[in-house]
Amino acid sequence: MRRNERIRADTVRVVSEKGEQLGIMSRDEAISLAHSQGKDLVEVAPQAQPVVCKIVDFGKYRYRREKREKKQKKGGKLKEMRFTTKIDKHDLETKLRRISEFLKDENKVRITVIFRGREIVHMELGRQLLQRLKEATAEIARVDMEPRVRGRSLQMVLVPAARPAAQAAKQGKREDEEVQHAQSAS
Repeated sequence: MRRNERIRADTVRVVSEKGEQLGIMSRDEAISLAHSQGKDLVEVAPQAQPVVCKIVDFGKYRYRREKREKKQKKGGKLKEMRFTTKIDKHDLETKLRRISEFLKDENKVRITVIFRGREIVHMELGRQLLQRLKEATAEIARVDMEPRVRGRSLQMVLVPAARPAAQAAKQGKREDEEVQHAQSAS
């Protein structure tokens, strides 16, 4: 990520901190404009013609960018919901509601069906329960790990389904849209 004098291009397209187009100007003019505002000139689209630069406070810009990248890497926590094969209808609905909340908060959910005593011989009851849960969450989740036997339990992992583009744009993608807009204007 180049800034100020390290920008190699002679002419640059300048975008303000608010995303407004300031026009195409020489690199030196853009740097002096940024310094007059007490900010830095940061290269945001080096492959565009001309190179797109943004006038920002570099410390804040770098912090926000690193925070956004870290959040994208993270991908949510792993939450666990435990069931037995003899779960009642209302309890199942309550736990299903919690699973939906976890998935909407971008968390993975491990669903564990625990077999006690001789229940282990009726493995199909656990598989049926997991199948019902999979069908109930089909719109908001996809299966990351198919049901597997682990000791005296049966486990499956659900992850949030791909979010619609409109939601993704609302959650921190504004800067990327500004860069794309600046590139298309060139």
